[in-house]
Amino acid sequence: MSSNCSHDCSSCGENCTSREKKSLIKPLNELSEVKKVIAVVSGKGGVGKSMTCALLAAAAQNKGKVTAIMDADITGPSIPRMFGVTERAKGSENGILPVITESGIQIMSMNVLLENEADPVVWRGSLISGTVQQFWTDVIWTGVDVMFIDMPPGTGDVPLTVFQSIPLDGVIVVTTPQDLVGMIVQKAVNMAQMMNVPILGIVENMSYIKCPDCGRKISVFGESGVDALAMEYSIPAMAKLPVDPELTKAADGGKLEEAQNYLGDFLDKIIKKLK
Repeated sequence: MSSNCSHDCSSCGENCTSREKKSLIKPLNELSEVKKVIAVVSGKGGVGKSMTCALLAAAAQNKGKVTAIMDADITGPSIPRMFGVTERAKGSENGILPVITESGIQIMSMNVLLENEADPVVWRGSLISGTVQQFWTDVIWTGVDVMFIDMPPGTGDVPLTVFQSIPLDGVIVVTTPQDLVGMIVQKAVNMAQMMNVPILGIVENMSYIKCPDCGRKISVFGESGVDALAMEYSIPAMAKLPVDPELTKAADGGKLEEAQNYLGDFLDKIIKKLK
């Protein structure tokens, strides 16, 4: 920095250290290892983002990947319930230990830190964002091949914190067939592009319901729009999830790991993109 620096870079031609862009990426706990990180995002709530994230993690674990889920939806965590996790997270002088599901998925969520999972988290945005960062920096993630981050809906404080402070390898966008949802999801897509994070694919949830008698697919929420959305943003990898009462029952009963492997083929495409 020049001794005559006015601290107004807009009117200065010097190439000094003050101009260098500082990285906001936070370091992992020194005992952690995470190879790939994928955020699961949506433009609004109620589209099945957490369900999609959980199904992706279950599929990855089933394929032999050491898998983890960071539940970044601090005020509305649902991941532990889907996997039947009721134990509380424990800590040591070295960091916080994630809870482990029956199949071995490592999970950190606000609900495994609360005494009562029904207790509300009435916090302001800065405290919520700080907690998400601590899930990355203070938790001991052991030998993780792929971590999925269940993001809160929208493009607010937490998504911005995750995009800026965690080294994402890409995002998966979740939508539903309704035109209104598709329009809102474009905000999430645009945010990822603004933050220079690759969009790996789109999952359309509640795409159809299969008739139990004839097997015909019925578009109960309107015709699918995921193909057009994928074409508009040049995102080839996509999947369509049905409305399935058995899947809902499995999630509500904490048995998601026993559900059908809906997203296995989609996950294969995603993993190939990451290599």
